[in-house]
Amino acid sequence: MSSLNHVLSALQSEQKILERQLEQVKRAVTALRGLGGRNRKGPRKGMSAKARASIAAAQRARWAKWRAAKKK
Repeated sequence: MSSLNHVLSALQSEQKILERQLEQVKRAVTALRGLGGRNRKGPRKGMSAKARASIAAAQRARWAKWRAAKKK
């Protein structure tokens, strides 16, 4: 009976070691999954028409300023 208890104890300690290793692997997989490129789910965030118009107007003003400086 003593040897059976010894074997059982050894198996339980091995189980604890393997459970810790499995947890580490799970954490590593989770971390690596977050590094993937564009795997996002859900709707893409868009820009309002007003914001796009504002950005376009600012860019047109920059180009106009650049063209005016170029003519001088």
